[in-house]
Amino acid sequence: MEKLSHNDHIDLYRHLAFSAVGGFFGCHAVLVHGGIMGNAQTVNLLELLLDALRGDAYATALHLGALALYVLGTMLTVLLPHWWGWDMHRVSPLVTAAAAVTVAFLPETLNPVVALYPVFFAMSIQWSSFAGARGFYSSTIFSTNNTKQTSLALANYLCDGDKAHLRKLWFYFFTLLSFHTGAAAAFFAVKWWYIRGALAVLPFIAWAYFLAVCERRHEALADEPETIPDNTAQPTSNA
Repeated sequence: MEKLSHNDHIDLYRHLAFSAVGGFFGCHAVLVHGGIMGNAQTVNLLELLLDALRGDAYATALHLGALALYVLGTMLTVLLPHWWGWDMHRVSPLVTAAAAVTVAFLPETLNPVVALYPVFFAMSIQWSSFAGARGFYSSTIFSTNNTKQTSLALANYLCDGDKAHLRKLWFYFFTLLSFHTGAAAAFFAVKWWYIRGALAVLPFIAWAYFLAVCERRHEALADEPETIPDNTAQPTSNA
């Protein structure tokens, strides 16, 4: 921990670790819950609209519940630090771990949208708690913008040859790689243990939490004032 706390790239390591967590949850949800991804709201909002237009009040209410949890999770990342000074870098992984355990033991016959309520809540908190690293804004729970930024960085590098674009390209590329590494882990976890496979994300979360703590330690060390020796004092002479 001491060495990582002194590593200037600790925010990158933390970011990649949480990207793997996001990838795991995304893939687990798709495999177990009928292709629904609980990390984001695009599909949920579209299905909410369609069910409302069909006049299906029950299905509409379920999607509204998912939306409410997502909004609540996002808001809590602002409200909890404001009200009680909670550090969301420490709180978010705990919420995610609780969501993993909850999802693993929900009845398999439960409505897919309801079964993903813990994921909607936990991933909204993770997304708002960890906005990126190395000066780049990047989501750890889905890949659209990360794919876009990788493509733009490559195109810009091909146009002007500025190696600064390569730095951006590699950041987003490794974010995508980490996300899909987590997704691959979810594939095998579901294949071997099905819904209980959600528990396999716990080591990923533990590692991400450890790196988040190291990052906070790194920030604290950076804020400590440097000790400057006092050279103004003159030695006394007994002569």
